[in-house]
Amino acid sequence: MHNNYVYIKIPSLSVNESFARAAVAAFCSSLNPTMSEISDIKTAVSEAVTNAVVHAYEDEIGEIEIQCRIKGQVVEIIVEDFGCGIADVEKAREPLFTTRPELERSGMGFSVMESFMDELVVLSEKDVGTKVILRKKISEKKQKTLNEEFDDEKSEDD
Repeated sequence: MHNNYVYIKIPSLSVNESFARAAVAAFCSSLNPTMSEISDIKTAVSEAVTNAVVHAYEDEIGEIEIQCRIKGQVVEIIVEDFGCGIADVEKAREPLFTTRPELERSGMGFSVMESFMDELVVLSEKDVGTKVILRKKISEKKQKTLNEEFDDEKSEDD
């Protein structure tokens, strides 16, 4: 398997969260992930992008950069903003912590990312921005193609 990568830049609009999630999932499809693995990746990306949309730029529109890399069976996703940054990353990673309680946010974004990915790294600098690095190893088991699944169902009917 060759190493591969993709780079996406989007404005920090909530409508772009679903696009980012779908684009990353499509990119990862070359590794033949299970439905569970792709669901985990989509959920983590959704949380990372949503955090950037809600927290990075206050009430302004900024840019979010998403980089995806495949090395062997490992996918690495970097979601980066250039907004206000996080004053205390360790505190922000605590479950239920939120800086915007008026928005009724649950404060579970980093916990969700951490539970669905093999590795989560959060790098942030006040007034410079935040970089969220997500990594997941995709299982190497052979996935059946749709034709193989159809053939299996057909032979069961005979």
